[in-house]
Amino acid sequence: MLEHARKVLRVEADAIYALIDRLDGEFTRAVDIIMSCKGRVVVTGMGKSGLIGKKIAATLASTGTPALFLHPAEGIHGDLGMVMRGDVIIAISNSGTTEEIVKILPVFKRLDVRIIAMTGGADSVLAKAADVTIDVGVKEEACPLGLAPTASTTATLAMGDAIAITLLEERGFKSEDFACFHPGGRLGRRLILRVEDLMHKGADVPKTGQGAGMREALFEITSKKFGMTTVVDGDGKLLGVITDGDLRRYLEKSGDLFERTAGELASRNPKTIQADALAAEAVAVMEKHSITSLLILDGSGRPAGVIHLHDLLKAGVV
Repeated sequence: MLEHARKVLRVEADAIYALIDRLDGEFTRAVDIIMSCKGRVVVTGMGKSGLIGKKIAATLASTGTPALFLHPAEGIHGDLGMVMRGDVIIAISNSGTTEEIVKILPVFKRLDVRIIAMTGGADSVLAKAADVTIDVGVKEEACPLGLAPTASTTATLAMGDAIAITLLEERGFKSEDFACFHPGGRLGRRLILRVEDLMHKGADVPKTGQGAGMREALFEITSKKFGMTTVVDGDGKLLGVITDGDLRRYLEKSGDLFERTAGELASRNPKTIQADALAAEAVAVMEKHSITSLLILDGSGRPAGVIHLHDLLKAGVV
């Protein structure tokens, strides 16, 4: 069984390696056509080629090239209406003679859309109708019967990835752009969510006047549930913070906690972050300084918000 499996992997790996030396001006022309496309890339293919086509369309769409998949059998029964002038077609057929693909080629021609063929049939109907033909033919299928598409679909999938990533590079597509199309993923959350999207503000921000007693400060720490309170001067500007840790450390040294004011116990120069900073940056600051909360100040130096590690955890940024 293991030998059978190893043979399949060797055949499919060889099919991909063979594509490397086969890349030529046709590949470059295909990329140029897509780069200049004013519409969408419409990928079409039947059967297993269609499944590969769906993945290619999805990869293109997520890397900056608007794309969709057209099922050719559905296309000849009305779905061709999704194709418009200005689109580019990527038609996938290992033989180049797939009946459903051949039937919709005249419609593509009438719409005057550019056609990129991905096929192993260099002299096929599809290849002759296409503006550009990318050869994805394979020497042999991994299926010992030579019937089930295996190495051919793998080669086509790899070539689709080569097209998509080349386009990504040519467009200067960045991780921030990728995140915009993946807001539900962890990468998207890390690159899209900003501190202002998650921070607590207004009455939720713990504040204690510098002349207030420690009972008032303790109440603010407890009621706001951030394990800290800001300490502000008469103008509402930040002087410092008092944390649970500050209280424990002071009690270890002295027992007269309630004889002190908030201003006397406040730790000066607490860590802050800008409201428009990425939430991932807040995580980095917290990790660096081993803290669980960060303050956000307004332009006048007044506490405008607070963000806690729990907020970042709930949002999936951590």
